[in-house]
Amino acid sequence: MIVTVFRHRLNPDTRDEYAALLTRIVELSKTIPGYVSQKRFTADDGERVTIVEFATEEGQRAWATHPDHVAAMRLGHEKLYTDFKVQVCDVRRTARKTG
Repeated sequence: MIVTVFRHRLNPDTRDEYAALLTRIVELSKTIPGYVSQKRFTADDGERVTIVEFATEEGQRAWATHPDHVAAMRLGHEKLYTDFKVQVCDVRRTARKTG
């Protein structure tokens, strides 16, 4: 399992543009083989966190290098985000309780 953790703060002037772009990128990620899940959270201080899981490194790499995703990242870096941090992580162990 490969987990991408994307932390960012949104430029307040670009909320509508960000929302439209986010919808497209979420739908794109679901089409990539190996996609598992994606969740987003917003902290009290305004930082946003997105966690994306792929079953394989190949799937994560295909998503990270997809031309539409690359263009979205470029727009984010140049215009949408005031700051950001991306971490791509290998999951070494999973513990879980369900029900």
